[in-house]
Amino acid sequence: MITRILVAVDDSPAGLAASRLAIEAAAAHRATLRVVTVVTDGILELAIAASRPAPGLHERRVTSGLAFLQHVARAAEQAGVPFELRQLEADDVAVAVLDEARAWRADLVVIGRSRRHHPGDPYIGSDARQVLEFAEQPVLVAPPPNRGSRG
Repeated sequence: MITRILVAVDDSPAGLAASRLAIEAAAAHRATLRVVTVVTDGILELAIAASRPAPGLHERRVTSGLAFLQHVARAAEQAGVPFELRQLEADDVAVAVLDEARAWRADLVVIGRSRRHHPGDPYIGSDARQVLEFAEQPVLVAPPPNRGSRG
């Protein structure tokens, strides 16, 4: 039985697709939804900051993450889905998602898949691949919206 669904989101089309799919699944199963976003400073950002400091970059990432969580919260409310919001800070997105899923005892994890790919080789992204490989519960990977849709 699925009673707890964890969805990992960011402010990308794949993150939006994952949030929509998770809300639909939570509504269908009458499950509680935990929406998680992970704020991380990537290697490129750290290198740029070391050579030319960008004041407020981290704060802008935090603010952006909170805004996206609120967007997903409004959609969950409209669907009548009980939800919790969590913004995490970590060096590794996949590890943070896996730790959260384990600690919260999620029954299902929903993540987004990138649109980028090579011919014959669908690209899901390194974070999604790591979650798929190491999750202790089923993982549902949401495809990104079609290029022609406004998704």
